[in-house]
Amino acid sequence: MSDDEPTRLDGGDAPAPVGVKLGSTRTVLDLPDGNGTRERHSVLTRPATDGDETTGEERARFGHGAPTERPETERFMLRSGLPVDAERVADAKRFLAALVDAHDVPANSAVVYAVPTVDTETGIRNLKVVIEGSEIGQAAVRCLPESLCGAIPAFGDGLDAIDEVFVSVNTGATTLTACAYRRGEQLSPFSTESVTGTEVDRRIAAAIDAETEGRVHVDRTTAREYKEEHADVSDFEPFTDVVNGPDGDSREFTVDRAVREPVERYIDDAVDAVANEFLPELATDHLKSSQIALGRPVVVTGGMACIPGLAEAFEHRLSEELDRDIEVITPDDPAEAATEGAARVATRLVFASPSS
Repeated sequence: MSDDEPTRLDGGDAPAPVGVKLGSTRTVLDLPDGNGTRERHSVLTRPATDGDETTGEERARFGHGAPTERPETERFMLRSGLPVDAERVADAKRFLAALVDAHDVPANSAVVYAVPTVDTETGIRNLKVVIEGSEIGQAAVRCLPESLCGAIPAFGDGLDAIDEVFVSVNTGATTLTACAYRRGEQLSPFSTESVTGTEVDRRIAAAIDAETEGRVHVDRTTAREYKEEHADVSDFEPFTDVVNGPDGDSREFTVDRAVREPVERYIDDAVDAVANEFLPELATDHLKSSQIALGRPVVVTGGMACIPGLAEAFEHRLSEELDRDIEVITPDDPAEAATEGAARVATRLVFASPSS
């Protein structure tokens, strides 16, 4: 795994340029479809476990259906996008191998991984083991910060972000990260596990339990689905759902504040973390770059940024907190932007001219 400058890949058939983001909740893969265009696949990363009918042993099951079918057994294979121990490394290896096999990713490929901004030595080392154990990337493998890859589509159709000075905020499932970039150089990376999408899910589930006085319980997978399908900061509409109670009867209930308030709290907490923790540290370490970056658009990516109106609310509240006008931009698909950016870098790696 190398972070060296990419070089031209000569000889034989051109390798397939592939972008990958191994996420705590979802993993996204971007690769050529064989018809001159590209295809993108998103799959839940979190495995659930069940018993093998032949051996009786517990086994990990991956894919969209696993956590939904067995929500009580699901676990985070990656924490902050990284495998934290040997068990998670083994899970991640199996998961990546299954993903590669399911989508026929060619071994003759140049693969760019969008990796977490967090500075966790053990996790990064474990991720390196996972990546180096994969059959893909035989032509080249590169790792770039997820927050940089995610910013690339926000700045246009090319790779302009690599030449910019800007701040990037990633609203992930298990971390909030922020970082400044100075023409590709990472400055003052910051992360916190106290402001997360999964905490919003937990609060939604708890609020539904409280609002129905314990008559309705939803798991976090369902709470996440409520958030992803219904949350809207500027134009939220209450909705109803029906669940089966412990005694087998069906119960209809209305969801309103239980989704709105956790999302609003998330925005406030995210603004506080960026304005009062990350930006002061950036100014202390890199004052000039900090001043330049705040005069440029702040990029917001990640799954929470998919909620309609969240980026606009973040922009407004951050401007108020800093007492200056802040512009926030997002890519068209904040949840998959890092993979798209990684794929663009992979394409440049494969097809760049010798002088580029």
